[in-house]
Amino acid sequence: MSGQERSDDAPQRRQLSGAAAIGRAIEGGEPVRLILHSRAEASPAVSRLLADAERAGIAIRAVGARELRRLAPRSGSVEVLALLGPNPTVDLELLLSHAGAVWLLAGTAYPGNAGFVIRTAEVSGADGVVIDAPFDRTARRDAYRAAMRADRFLPVLFEPAIETVERARCAGLRVIAIEDVGDRAPWQADLAGRTLFIVGGEERGVPAALLERADDVLRIPMAGFIPSYNLQAAMAAVMAERLRQLASE
Repeated sequence: MSGQERSDDAPQRRQLSGAAAIGRAIEGGEPVRLILHSRAEASPAVSRLLADAERAGIAIRAVGARELRRLAPRSGSVEVLALLGPNPTVDLELLLSHAGAVWLLAGTAYPGNAGFVIRTAEVSGADGVVIDAPFDRTARRDAYRAAMRADRFLPVLFEPAIETVERARCAGLRVIAIEDVGDRAPWQADLAGRTLFIVGGEERGVPAALLERADDVLRIPMAGFIPSYNLQAAMAAVMAERLRQLASE
């Protein structure tokens, strides 16, 4: 069974580097979603890996050496990387049962902002995104386009916010909201555990009913005259701190 076909679990997203490690993951049926390799001439080992991945139906993309170095989990020369993660078609229960970090966007009115949330979540290694918004098929398509089709690599679900929070609690996730009524900065909180992060819409922010259900409410410090960051900047600040905490463990 290939990584593309496997759908009986929802593992957390992670990277692998090197042809040998990636080859073992494919042979073991692990959920390999994407392989990135250098545009330079491939070594025999990488050429064999790419052929195996193509037969397994895994997405493959050639990138420059600079992009590989930027994406690699460690410094040094890298010839090939793989992204492993949950099947993008998993349901909410399965996503939450295995997730390390999930983002809930509650109340957005604009597909473009939803797309920025999806893209920022994917870049930062989150396991999925849940959106509570009355988007029709056209609006969802516009959101995916703004996300640079990051929905191909992580689950993006449209579910009611309150239900998502309650189900996250049942699955053992902490619930952390990001809103200007918070009294702690991200680096003053423990963000390394299994967490549902909540951000709100453009005008009203995170609804009060969700703030009441949150275990913690964090505030991104501001020093200017405009009263808020844009949504993806606030997300990036929180997820960068989460990644820093995970790296220091």
